[in-house]
Amino acid sequence: MFAKIFKFGKVDITLFLIIVAVLIISLASRLSKISTNVLLPGIYNRYHLDKGTRYTFDRVVHYSIMIIAIIISLTTVGINLSALTMFAGIISVGIGFGLQNIASNFISGVIILFERPIKVGDRVLIDDIIGDVEKINMRATIIKTVNNEHIIVPNSYFLGEKVVNRSFSDPRLRISIPFTVDIGTDAEKVRESLMEIAREESLVSPAVLLDPEPFVNFVGFGANNLQFELSIMISDPNQLAIIKSNINFRINKQFYENKLEMVSK
Repeated sequence: MFAKIFKFGKVDITLFLIIVAVLIISLASRLSKISTNVLLPGIYNRYHLDKGTRYTFDRVVHYSIMIIAIIISLTTVGINLSALTMFAGIISVGIGFGLQNIASNFISGVIILFERPIKVGDRVLIDDIIGDVEKINMRATIIKTVNNEHIIVPNSYFLGEKVVNRSFSDPRLRISIPFTVDIGTDAEKVRESLMEIAREESLVSPAVLLDPEPFVNFVGFGANNLQFELSIMISDPNQLAIIKSNINFRINKQFYENKLEMVSK
């Protein structure tokens, strides 16, 4: 166990030293899990921190513990950290030739964690795909779509491209449901019916807000129709599809009962 396996600088590396280094890193990994799963949640609950902030602190604590553990393990086996400057130079050359993308995504990930243009739990729109930020890793961010699919997006994408964040500062979202009716339809009757629909939906869907109040927008006139939009503010973007579907069902039922006919544009 104490026989030399190879030599690193002036240090003879043995199986014993390797085991000690592995144990230190394993202990640090266990300590990181205990900190993020047992100790920190109590602090988060005490100060009412949101999900995104919790994730950022968890990552910072984990990386800090692991970096310290690696430094301690190298020092324990007798490796002088100054001897690693040569490897740092080699890594720098490697980054210059082939690791630019990895370095860019890593730095972008750090910026995302601290600047927080997006955070875990946010609902985002990327290339017409709606999803929730599930995890921000060192290289890429995991987006879970509303269809339960996972998209792996490089971190640099969020700093260099246009991303719609529906939860950035205000989770409330306004939805508009367009439709048209025959040109001879009573517009006031349409407005009353739609306002009633919005109020009814707010009774069964707490995410539908009555402040600000829903309103019916008379968009304009078509060739043979009147164009309207029902505009409603909701508090939870995750409920967008469900609420929109519920309202469409209500509109269809209400218009059928009141003998109001919708037409295509």
